[in-house]
Amino acid sequence: MTVEKQYVSDVGVILSHRHDNGADLWTTPDKRLIKGSPFSTLESVMYLLELGMETTEPIIQDTAELIFSTWQEDGRFSLYPKGAIYPCQTINAANTLCHMGFASDERLQKTFLHLLVTQYMDGGWRCNKFSFGRGPETEYSNPFPTLIALNAFSFSNYCNKEPALDKAVDFLLEHWRIRKPIGPCHYGIGTLFMEVEYPFRNYNLFVYVYVLSFYKRAKEDERFLEALEALKSKMVDGQIVVERVVPKLAGLYFCKKGKTSTLATKRYLQILQNLENK
Repeated sequence: MTVEKQYVSDVGVILSHRHDNGADLWTTPDKRLIKGSPFSTLESVMYLLELGMETTEPIIQDTAELIFSTWQEDGRFSLYPKGAIYPCQTINAANTLCHMGFASDERLQKTFLHLLVTQYMDGGWRCNKFSFGRGPETEYSNPFPTLIALNAFSFSNYCNKEPALDKAVDFLLEHWRIRKPIGPCHYGIGTLFMEVEYPFRNYNLFVYVYVLSFYKRAKEDERFLEALEALKSKMVDGQIVVERVVPKLAGLYFCKKGKTSTLATKRYLQILQNLENK
């Protein structure tokens, strides 16, 4: 799939930010790959892929090399030069590389094993960083990193074969019932969650349904089906309408707030295709 004419200007805008953080490929001289949101390294390359850029393009390959340069022998990714390496950092790097076509790379295979070994007792992934203080709610895993981990695992041979991933699915489905903010980073299911955000950047209804649709464990669960119906209820003439987009992306054609999005709708159609694959 190549970039269609109507999205060429969007690609140009994203590429125009590639030196914003002081080095090439949207990063800093010391390789802070998640700095500069929404035009960080990990985010920007995901936008390009969403717009249809081929994974064989030099800029995609160069960015993959940059991300892999932060890989550690134990399977983690160090997205900051100093400080603790949190699970969400490894998860986001792995997910990005999977979308870039590297799911079978031996380094990512080691990362998958690392994630399975470090899974929290409730089935999700959790870091020991308590920005909001401690309480009963912080004893849970963080839902969004868990969802992104499942997104990465959907590219792997573990998908629908590894019981540990079923446990992660169960954790996320239970959050549909709990609703309240949980985990050290306080991810909740409220008004903002229920707004359709595109491209996928934050914990919200659209990406929640999209990722879970890859897992047999979720497909016939009433909690997933309720979330799917909630997403369907927001569509207009069979199209996904973007309800929320980060302000710095608001000028891009493919994700106009309040407008239908062809590329977002393609993601929805993939959900339907996943549901047909029992």
